[in-house]
Amino acid sequence: MRDELRDKNIAVLMGGLSSEREVSLRSGMAMFDALIADGYDAISIDADEQLCMKLISHDIDIALLALHGGFGEDGSIQGMLEVMGIPYTGSGVLASGICIDKLVSKIIFKNAALTVSPYVVVDRDEYFTKKDVGFVPFNIPWVIKPHKEGSSVGVSMVKRKSEIDNAISEAFAYGQKTIIERFIQGREIHVGILCGKVLGMVEVRPKKGFYDYESKYTSGLTEYILPPPVDDITYNKLAKEALKAYEATDCSGVCRVDFILSDEDGMPYILEINTLPGMTENSLIPKIAMYAGYTFLSLIEEMLMDMLKEKKYSNISV
Repeated sequence: MRDELRDKNIAVLMGGLSSEREVSLRSGMAMFDALIADGYDAISIDADEQLCMKLISHDIDIALLALHGGFGEDGSIQGMLEVMGIPYTGSGVLASGICIDKLVSKIIFKNAALTVSPYVVVDRDEYFTKKDVGFVPFNIPWVIKPHKEGSSVGVSMVKRKSEIDNAISEAFAYGQKTIIERFIQGREIHVGILCGKVLGMVEVRPKKGFYDYESKYTSGLTEYILPPPVDDITYNKLAKEALKAYEATDCSGVCRVDFILSDEDGMPYILEINTLPGMTENSLIPKIAMYAGYTFLSLIEEMLMDMLKEKKYSNISV
């Protein structure tokens, strides 16, 4: 146990109201169990409509966030915690709001001179009125995704025109806008960042050929290669690009920056930043951290210590 955390009442916030509730519960319970096993004063709290009252009744010192998706990863919970004066792990309100919105984050990535796959934005009302995607300026295959949500929820790869309607309809189930991206053939590499420094990287090779929700959270469906088999120049470029994205969006704490390393031109195309990455048995950040020499508990402690060190969002004493 870290001495600085010995007298802190830590609440692990999990579950919530988003489409990623089940994954969040798995992440949260993994972190809660690790803290309890080491003697920490921790409680688990389901971040539902009564969250504010729960936090007040338990007299919380620190919120360890294990929330994924909207209303948890979008800045909403972060804003509430700031108003309540409760320090929390992860990125702040602005960074959380930026990174959950794939359209806004793409604009910021482009302004930061990062390489982004060509894309168009489709509005739900316009699409269902016209049923036309003839305006898309690049050929199939496409990746179709909600402009918000994470964990590949609502994301589809379209290889033929007959698949477009179903894919777009699925994405629109999660919001008013949908993004159609040109599919980049290449290797998917995820960069972990811990407290402003690159923690490491992992290449994911889904057996289905596409890293969707099922591939992420079903054991045995994805191969993980640590470290990714790339040369030093490529590794350093990925690290530099990941840190550039992290800083451009004002992230903090632990984040995961996702890239496709193109087979065609060798460029790393940035996909997104996950400001509250999963902490389940299949999640990438714990795998990267373990390869870097961290135990699961020491990773959690680093997240908490970073928050205390920065004294973010509250006049807490350490």
